[in-house]
Amino acid sequence: MADPLTPGITAGRLPAAALAENFADLHAPLDPHEASVAADRCYFCYDAPCVTACPTEIDIPLFIRQIATGQAEAAGRTIFDQNVLGGMCARVCPTEDLCEGACVREIAEGKPVEIGRLQRHATDALMARQSHPYARAAETGKRVAVVGAGPAGLACAHRLAMKGHDVVVYEAREKPGGLNEFGIAAYKSVEDFAQREVAWLVQVGGITLDYGKALGREITLDGLKAEYDAVFLGLGLGDVNALGIPGDDRDGVEDAVRFIADLRQASDLASLPVGRNVVVIGGGMTAIDAAVQSKLLGAETVTIAYRRSQDRMGASEFEQDLATSKGVRILCNVQPKAVHGNGAAVELELEYTADDGSGLKGTGESLRLQADQVFRAIGQTLVPVAGLEMEGRKIRVTGAGRTSEAGIWAGGDCTPGEDLTVVAVAEGRDAAEDIHSALSGA
Repeated sequence: MADPLTPGITAGRLPAAALAENFADLHAPLDPHEASVAADRCYFCYDAPCVTACPTEIDIPLFIRQIATGQAEAAGRTIFDQNVLGGMCARVCPTEDLCEGACVREIAEGKPVEIGRLQRHATDALMARQSHPYARAAETGKRVAVVGAGPAGLACAHRLAMKGHDVVVYEAREKPGGLNEFGIAAYKSVEDFAQREVAWLVQVGGITLDYGKALGREITLDGLKAEYDAVFLGLGLGDVNALGIPGDDRDGVEDAVRFIADLRQASDLASLPVGRNVVVIGGGMTAIDAAVQSKLLGAETVTIAYRRSQDRMGASEFEQDLATSKGVRILCNVQPKAVHGNGAAVELELEYTADDGSGLKGTGESLRLQADQVFRAIGQTLVPVAGLEMEGRKIRVTGAGRTSEAGIWAGGDCTPGEDLTVVAVAEGRDAAEDIHSALSGA
């Protein structure tokens, strides 16, 4: 049913069968024979560039050799030893820019070893086992608070639990997963994988999940420091940047991250409203995910409007190609100027931009696009954390996530660096090792 204020935004644009096909698994899993063939393409380089390109430093040649010799579960263990969220990373990592981009086969032939799909094959095999592959060390009697059940927090919690510490993970939302649950396109993680992964991870023991607890609301840093031996902050980016243009508050102008979260949590995709003419403002992965899913829900026209040239887009070339293959138009060198309409969005006015060497500037020439739904995907910012030194808009850290406050570590999107799941996992894991050293006096 259409919203009376925004008649172009309506649910049920496509039948259920079409939606199921549109939102099917983006990369189907490899069967054992396909995995064997894919593994045989690896050169098993001694000084493998793919390992250097992986933020979690997985021994990629080793796990691929294990798959090639029929040891998929052993390959999964090799992956999880470095990246306990290796199953999700296999699904969402920009492998084309990381391990596969560095693959010798890619450089020589333009066709890399399918490292991401092989990683999924191995991790799925090990996760299918009834028992968790890791056991806890003897209990240390130390207690650690982790704030945020996203990739960084979960990776930190699992490593600390393995070391024998008791961990309580505080999560502001009603379920765990963070970005993996709420912030990625539905076709990248199907069949409730994010929740299945968390359920598998906590089987190690020693981890308690406490929902509906947000820093600065139900819990405070001072309170956590008083109650726990150490604190790790794996906070997400809670604030969304505003457009700051006339009409930004019109009906139909929404945050892309909220749209993606609503879609991920929808039990029936046919009930999710989408516009007839959708424009997404931004050039990163969030913009791509919002645009592609709008098209898959049945929007007639979907345009990504990005202020710089296409080679400056934050989204990978693969993601850009995926968007255009689904019928999304990418319009570059344009910036939003105004949202027009009578209460609800009807048109988006854009101004062409150019960079003359002294910075990006508007040219004064503009165009208008029909738009009953406009998504903001121009970045998110951290809600400031009182008492901690900041670096720009994020928490300043040194070493393996040490903040300016003794006893408090941080990692993931709330700290400087790339906002990628695999980077968050690496930072959570490394912070856990540093916390363990500090608590054990090593």
